[in-house]
Amino acid sequence: MTRLIKKLSKTRGLMPGTVVFVGEKKVDKTHIRIIDYNATEIEEKTVSSIEECFPFKEKPTITWINIDGLHEVDQIERIGRYFDIHPLILEDIANTGQRPKLDSFDHGFFIALKMLTINPESNKIQSEQFSFVVGNNFVLSFQEKIGDVLEPVRERIRKSVPRVRFMDSDYLAYTLVDAVVDGYFTVLETMSERIEAIETQLIKDPGPENLETIYEMKRELIYMRKAVWPLREVIGGLERVESEFIHDSTRVYLRDLYEHAIQVIDTVETFRDMVSGLLDIYLSSVSNKMNEVMKVLTIIATIFIPLGFLAGVYGMNFDTSASTWNLPELGMRYGYLLFWALALLIGGGLFVFFKRKKWL
Repeated sequence: MTRLIKKLSKTRGLMPGTVVFVGEKKVDKTHIRIIDYNATEIEEKTVSSIEECFPFKEKPTITWINIDGLHEVDQIERIGRYFDIHPLILEDIANTGQRPKLDSFDHGFFIALKMLTINPESNKIQSEQFSFVVGNNFVLSFQEKIGDVLEPVRERIRKSVPRVRFMDSDYLAYTLVDAVVDGYFTVLETMSERIEAIETQLIKDPGPENLETIYEMKRELIYMRKAVWPLREVIGGLERVESEFIHDSTRVYLRDLYEHAIQVIDTVETFRDMVSGLLDIYLSSVSNKMNEVMKVLTIIATIFIPLGFLAGVYGMNFDTSASTWNLPELGMRYGYLLFWALALLIGGGLFVFFKRKKWL
């Protein structure tokens, strides 16, 4: 968060609409992929320059241009100028700290989201900004790095699924948002497994490392909440906005997507409560463990109190020649053995007493 604030300070004093990359560079070079299709044909290719995308603007087919890498702002500006994208939207595209939002303009609409995935090595949540512009027969999408949750959408286009191939760019935009939301469910499934695992560990053997894990999960859920809460406004806005680029046939699917977003939000809130409860479980488990230790130590001390008394009595100085009542056991032949027999009898009797009371 501190690094992001420092990078945002780079835009201070600049004119609104100035495109400045704000974020962490995640790829060395911008990667551009194009999928162009209609009801009967599909063309998919990778290009090396933005200018190779320009001819697709005037084609009657549906064109999806995906750009991985936001650090080369000159390319974002060039494609923005050619596709008539407002400079303020280009500024939002290059700002990876952008809050999820929906903006409409004369030639289409713009959506910014957070794409969440699970790092397979650390099993933790990783995030990147995913934004796209929807216009007449085209969708321009922008990502921070190569690799996403959108491959099922590409496969549906390749396999000629009729609904995707026959409908317009607004339906393609819906499928992209739907894929991102489906990715949230995958993240939540992994988070659920982590919560169950740490809960079991807290009950069996709580340790300081568990506390660190709990706070880390709380931070991840807070970040995820910031990513998914505005999503409700974005999808609701798509459903209600009056735009020639969103058809009534797509609004039906947007209503279903809105329900999925609400389900994600509810699950995130539930997980936040569960993680907060994990902290209570940790404190209770540590307290119970401490109580068990103190109970054992108290019982041991209690057993040795009478034994210490006996040892103290026999450790005093006595003179049996002065009187027969001056601790006569010191003069007995088996006095030492009788002392240990009495000590063991008292100690064993206390142990049995504690057992019957179920204190042990």
